[in-house]
Amino acid sequence: MSDLAARMRRAGFVPVVTIERAEHGPKLARALVDGGLPMIEVTLRTPAALDALAAVLGEVPEAEAGVGTVLSVDDLGRAASIGARFAFSPGFTPELLAAGAKAGLPFIPGVATAAEAMQARSAGYRLLKFFPAEQSGGIAALKAFHGPLADLAFCPTGGITEANLRDYLAQPNVVAVGSSFVAPAADIEAGRWDRITERARKVRALIAG
Repeated sequence: MSDLAARMRRAGFVPVVTIERAEHGPKLARALVDGGLPMIEVTLRTPAALDALAAVLGEVPEAEAGVGTVLSVDDLGRAASIGARFAFSPGFTPELLAAGAKAGLPFIPGVATAAEAMQARSAGYRLLKFFPAEQSGGIAALKAFHGPLADLAFCPTGGITEANLRDYLAQPNVVAVGSSFVAPAADIEAGRWDRITERARKVRALIAG
């Protein structure tokens, strides 16, 4: 997991994408990679999600693509079976924490409170998704977590924008941030890959400072 945290720190930003048509997956991944954002979270919110992810993994090897919105042990198993590079969940259950420990891919459970972070930590997790970040206290909450939970690292998502992403990344316990604004659904559906690449390049420039 520490290796994934290091890769996420280098990436800085994880585009969160929802794909309605599997054939859009590789084109979207290519647009994001060309813009400098190779780490991609494909949410399991549509029937096409796993097929899209499989196509990305097969056709765009430069992309480090994983899944998001993992809600069940079955979701985790299906993601692992097609070679997903990682899996995010918006929260966790005891069953998910247990399955994630032996899933064959890095599992990043979601937390919103210190109590949840402690539960995940006690199950052996040190890299967590902070979700929904802005609604759960944002940067102030992350600062509060850092003192008593200094060995935990977070990827905040939920309310991350161009205006605040650098402030989040400045926190010592944040390895990367995630957001969907780089690849909005309307641009994916319309195939406006150039717009997505342009936004990705802007984000890359913001991260670089």
